[in-house]
Amino acid sequence: MTAQRDDDAPPALASPPCFLHAVDPAYSGLAPTADLPAWSDVQQWRAAERARLLAARLAMPPSVRRAKDAAIAVRLEAILGEVAGLVVSAYQAIDAEPELGQLLERLVASGAGTALPVVVAPGRPLVFRSWAPGEPLERGILGIPIPRPAAEAVVPDILVIPLVGFDAACHRLGHGGGFFDRTLAAMPNRPRVVGVGYAQAAIATIHPQPHDIPMHVVVTEQGVLRKNG
Repeated sequence: MTAQRDDDAPPALASPPCFLHAVDPAYSGLAPTADLPAWSDVQQWRAAERARLLAARLAMPPSVRRAKDAAIAVRLEAILGEVAGLVVSAYQAIDAEPELGQLLERLVASGAGTALPVVVAPGRPLVFRSWAPGEPLERGILGIPIPRPAAEAVVPDILVIPLVGFDAACHRLGHGGGFFDRTLAAMPNRPRVVGVGYAQAAIATIHPQPHDIPMHVVVTEQGVLRKNG
């Protein structure tokens, strides 16, 4: 049984439906245009695409994932650069996400503080608690391992986040709860955001909406994609 990182469980549809032609009141009260499909249609399309990408990732043999994880860790470590004195928030892998445990150990040894995101309630921004590999964890609201409540609350300088899919503009398709977008929008000083995933998660577009915040960079086992501008 796997945990859901976000607060909606994506439906498994047989194939991605074409819902992107409709014009209707859009998300957050913003009127759609010819270039901005209706949010309800985008949600349905994303649910189908999310299910497809998750199924493909879960079908990958563990030995293949481990080799790809090692390549991702090498590229990610180079992208992060000097981390001494910085707080790097990562994640506990679920649903066959890239495993970064050994990299976190190296970051701690290099003088970085490390942390994990914590869901406090559906629809609320995440909080971040200090955590290092080997320290105890407990199950959070969505069943995801999180640091204990006594752990220090921190503000990350770098946010390493897993993705289900991504496009050429560094927009992220996640599990659908919008936690990271909501959190970034609420932060007065936005951290450097690094997405991590497998190259097979690349898609043409996520059909970005006004609330979608692109990542600064995406790291896969095959290379590094940087946001333009």
